[in-house]
Parts: sequence; C-alpha cells; structure tokens
Amino acid sequence: MDKVESRFHLVHLSAKRAREINGYFAQLGEGMGAFVPPLLTTDTNKPLSIALEEIAQRKIEVAQEVAVPAEGPLTVVEDAGGDEPA
Repeated sequence: MDKVESRFHLVHLSAKRAREINGYFAQLGEGMGAFVPPLLTTDTNKPLSIALEEIAQRKIEVAQEVAVPAEGPLTVVEDAGGDEPA
C-alpha cells in the first residue's frame, strides 16, 4: 500500500497490469509482441500475483492523469472573431 495513493489505485493498477500480462502469455506463440512481458522472474504463473509483485518492487509506476474539464450543455463558448450575433 505504501507504493500507491489508495486501495482503489492499487486495485486498478494491478488489474490493468494483470490484463497486459495475461495478453502477453496468450500471444506468445503468435510472435506479435504487442504486450510487455513480466518485468521480473517469480515462482507463480498467475498474472495478478505477478502484477502485485511488480508494483511492490516498483517496476510499475502510476502515471498521473491530467483532468480535463468536461463541457456541459450550459458551457459558454466565446467567439474568437469578435462579431456580434445579428
């Protein structure tokens, strides 16, 4: 828990990474290389356990997302042209 901000972030990050690891194992024979392989060697072959170990060893970092303000139906848009509506 000391590696991430909250339990929600830990669950979200580990689930996302576990899906990537699972995709990597699924496409191994195809030679596509679309997924990042596990970043450490471990005794387990469960994607979620591997993901949690990667987070614990700081192999995976949380990227901070920039919040974009949502435009609602009442958002005022100013005209850049300077023309007044007729």
